[in-house]
Amino acid sequence: MPISTTGSFDRRRFLTVSASAALAATALPACASSVKDDSSGGSGGGKTTLTVMTVDNEWDKKALKAAEQALGMTLNIIIADPTKLNAMLAAKNPPDVVRGFGATETPYFAARGLMTDLDPYFAKSEVLKPADLDPVNDVWRYDGQNQGAGPRFGMAKDYSQDSMFWYRTDLFDAAKLDHPGTEPLSHDEWLDLGKRLVKRRLGKVKVYGLNATGMGVFPQLMGMTASAGGSVFAEDLATVDFSSPEALKALKWYLEYAQADIGPNVVNPNPDAWDGPTYQANRMAMSTNGYWFGGLIGGDPKLAKVSRFAPAPQLGSERISPCFGATGFWIPRDAKNKDAAWKFFEWYFGGKPAQERAASGWGIPSLKSLHSRMPQTNAFQKQAFELQQRELDSFKVLNFTPYAQQAALEGVITKVLPGAVRSKTSAGKVADELNTRMNEQLAKGKELVK
Repeated sequence: MPISTTGSFDRRRFLTVSASAALAATALPACASSVKDDSSGGSGGGKTTLTVMTVDNEWDKKALKAAEQALGMTLNIIIADPTKLNAMLAAKNPPDVVRGFGATETPYFAARGLMTDLDPYFAKSEVLKPADLDPVNDVWRYDGQNQGAGPRFGMAKDYSQDSMFWYRTDLFDAAKLDHPGTEPLSHDEWLDLGKRLVKRRLGKVKVYGLNATGMGVFPQLMGMTASAGGSVFAEDLATVDFSSPEALKALKWYLEYAQADIGPNVVNPNPDAWDGPTYQANRMAMSTNGYWFGGLIGGDPKLAKVSRFAPAPQLGSERISPCFGATGFWIPRDAKNKDAAWKFFEWYFGGKPAQERAASGWGIPSLKSLHSRMPQTNAFQKQAFELQQRELDSFKVLNFTPYAQQAALEGVITKVLPGAVRSKTSAGKVADELNTRMNEQLAKGKELVK
């Protein structure tokens, strides 16, 4: 069955939609009551109808029909919308399967009792065997206190280590700069390269030297802080502390990056809205997007010839290369067709669709047995594959708070940082403002979790 190769667009579109409804999500009920595991179908004994909330280009009409034939059921598609999802969850009439970000959403929904524990299904499956699950799937686990432990509540369709970056060798050569190697740069070295590679005309940026925040500012600050040996969140995940030495170091770095105006930032966002068109047009030297971005690059032989992949830069001594997405699906606790939903899981994550996604180059497969299917035909693909395989050992689950969604915390950043960048406010004062505003959000969210 043909599968859409626009996974990157899906991910970015879903992120944008989530941001537009950041505060609505805090209205979820504290806990969903248990329901009978009625997985008989919901269509009066006839053909099962499975309601799937996903992005609008998950399947075209032909692919959707083929999916229904393969599954032997009707797929009722609801376009992903956080406000609609929250309303359906509150009414205890949710979709059977929901698309989301495991890395940043699992604690939020699991802490509210809204997700189905999938361990019993994994234990019985002949298709999705726990021993074959890539470690990234641990972001879909939550034990009530820590992410990465406890029951599995979902699974990634594919993933990237999102602090890695792509670079254009032609722009490096024109600037007479050495190419990044297989060992990670320090963030200071990375920033220096960005400053050397930026090109301006009449005071405006013509070619970005670096985009340092492909998946958002907050996740990158999380990753940088972890690399420095700390955490943005307190141990109980109920507060943030950007005044800690490690988080403050990360914040200082981002403020310097934004003030240097060498790449898209909170003051001057990219008019293209994302890196793809800019990088393709030879107007961005380094793009912080993980392995999935290679699917775009690989579609243009000329672009692939001058593009290479590099490890995640490090702010400190902790070698960490995190994932901030792990986009996949989960089954709500109140879903009416759980067995049918699991059949969808086995087909989507372990069947032909998963095999085709693996071969497309638009993400790392979330089953270890499918890694060998990643494209390795030409020099561009081989370099990216070999570099990515080395990077896998540096993956680590970073705890995300259960008390707020990423979009809400990102919203605080977009309110506080632009003015701070323009006025060159000290990092210490910016940290205090972020702490105050974010901790207010987190306190409200904590009240809803019992």
